[in-house]
Amino acid sequence: MRFFTLLMFFLGVYVHAQNTENDSLSTVLEEIEIHTVTKKKIETEMKMAVSVDEFLASSDQISFIKRGAYAWEPLLNNMSTERSTVTIDGMHIFGACTDKMDPVTSYVESNNLSAIDIKSGQEGGMHGATVAGSIDMKRKTTAFSEDKQWNGGYQSGFEFNNKQFFNLGNASYTSNRFVADASIGHRKAENYSDGNNVEVNHSQFEKFNTSLAMSYKTGPLSAVRVDAIFDVAKNVGYPALPMDLWLSRALITSVSYKQLFEKGLVRAWDTKVYFNTVEHYMDDTKRSENLVHMDMPGWSTTYGLISKIDLKKDNYGSEIQLNAYDNLSIAEMRMYPQDRSKRTMFAYSWPWVTTRYAGLSMNNSLEISEKSHLNFGGSLGVNYNRSRYADFNWIFHPGAPQEKTRFLPSLYAGYNAEVHLFHFSVGGGYGHRAPSVSEGYGYYIYNSFDRYDYIGNPDLKNEISYEINASAGFKNDRWSVETKANYFYIKDYIIGRILSMGSPMNYQSVGVKGYTSLEYATLFNFSLQATYDILEHLHWKGTLTYARGKDHKGGNLPFIRPLSYQASLQYHYRDFSFQTSVNGDGKQINYSPEYGEDSTASYIIWNLSADYTFYVQNFRTVFQAGAENLLNRYYSTYADWGNIPRMGRNVFMSLKINFN
Repeated sequence: MRFFTLLMFFLGVYVHAQNTENDSLSTVLEEIEIHTVTKKKIETEMKMAVSVDEFLASSDQISFIKRGAYAWEPLLNNMSTERSTVTIDGMHIFGACTDKMDPVTSYVESNNLSAIDIKSGQEGGMHGATVAGSIDMKRKTTAFSEDKQWNGGYQSGFEFNNKQFFNLGNASYTSNRFVADASIGHRKAENYSDGNNVEVNHSQFEKFNTSLAMSYKTGPLSAVRVDAIFDVAKNVGYPALPMDLWLSRALITSVSYKQLFEKGLVRAWDTKVYFNTVEHYMDDTKRSENLVHMDMPGWSTTYGLISKIDLKKDNYGSEIQLNAYDNLSIAEMRMYPQDRSKRTMFAYSWPWVTTRYAGLSMNNSLEISEKSHLNFGGSLGVNYNRSRYADFNWIFHPGAPQEKTRFLPSLYAGYNAEVHLFHFSVGGGYGHRAPSVSEGYGYYIYNSFDRYDYIGNPDLKNEISYEINASAGFKNDRWSVETKANYFYIKDYIIGRILSMGSPMNYQSVGVKGYTSLEYATLFNFSLQATYDILEHLHWKGTLTYARGKDHKGGNLPFIRPLSYQASLQYHYRDFSFQTSVNGDGKQINYSPEYGEDSTASYIIWNLSADYTFYVQNFRTVFQAGAENLLNRYYSTYADWGNIPRMGRNVFMSLKINFN
């Protein structure tokens, strides 16, 4: 471990994009290289050493289903991952776990990324068909520079509750024609303890992640880039599930070419081909209480193409993007008694399902005046599925087609305006999505939340979403306030319902559910954010969110967040910074017993941290210490699978060094 820490120290880096090119054409190239990357650090006000999940959780648009301390399932606009598009630099990556224990967000690390782009509803349709919106995680990109430069940084820390130790490092080299970015990270944690100081068994994890990207300037206005990410997780426990993960591996690669144009309507053309493969092995060998053991290995392989053209003419701008990918998803179930050699059952829970998608998307922006603009666009996609072993589907759906082709159109429009110190927006959208692999072709996928085995249906209709959204805000020199709301009417809403036929395959199951389409469902999301500068160095921020989801009969949809809130104070004094926050949820009263939910109590959590900035031989260094759940509150939220308790008091410390 000491050797690893030293290695991380010399390799690590926190990268800042450099833009020192004097030549105008090269400057244009640099701007295009980073024009999609927001300069927002992947850290929160309370904690600089956050995971990707913790960073996303700070957004008022995203909540999480948690089955343990690792690989949380992101819910955008209170909708499951089937209804959102989650990508890395626009690349589609599909998890290999039928239990959703490997979302795309689990295959990156915070030091890989420069920003995360979250778009709501059909505005997020540039990368593919969606209902909830899109989450695009953008890799760090260092710009070309006239001078040869090395930049780097290292971050290490320790969290006391689960004894988590982590090392994160980055390094970059830039010159006039060549750029290289590298990162490496390692996290290892033991079981955490809840607010009653009781150890939560099977909550440990270990993760290793590394990445490399190289860019070469092929001309004054063109460049080629090669990217790769390798991620390994092992010995990951899931206290809410009857099994754990012993190994997960992902290789994510791409090659892209960018060409800029100094004049004319077309300003940039960016084309990328990519390949990624994921393997995921769940088993219950560490659960001696299980009478019958099960292995659930899964594999996912994706080839893809992204080609985008940027247009600009006076007050009009446009992005036109072609997306295409081919994915093969395979998942198996293997049951056996204590002796593995005496296997009693084998089945495909994903019976070699191929998904091919091709779509053309357009995003347009029209500046009506200096204070108002119009965004509008849409997409048309074609989705093709084929199950190699269709006989698994024919058991419950005789005569169901082995192949299925669907057309997925979408449209959206939004208007934004500023009036003195106020700003407003209003918009709407319409779109389709195809059923996921599990919804269409899943076979006996056990859901430990409601304890049912789930069966897919290849004949499901497309989900059709109609949405409206609006926002209003005010900002002056001292304070700001903004409110946002959206409403979704989703026709043919896909959800599981109890089947009258079939018997459970898992001895822990109480029955069998099949994916079916409700007539419709509705979902309303509301948020209110405010900031106030109390003093020059004392700042307050608060957020309030509310959501309500109903089916066509007025029943509650599952996993809809109750009223929630968070407020924080931040104070700066010279090289010191102090932060404190409270956050919590109200009582969950709109729960759905039909889907395994129960009422969860309200809670409030207090967090505190402080950091000090100093220099070591001109290297900027930040030391931070703090505590989450300072009062050691015992609680469980609406989205904690099986009501597993959250972590109790967690004291943390971290150190970050930047080499520039």
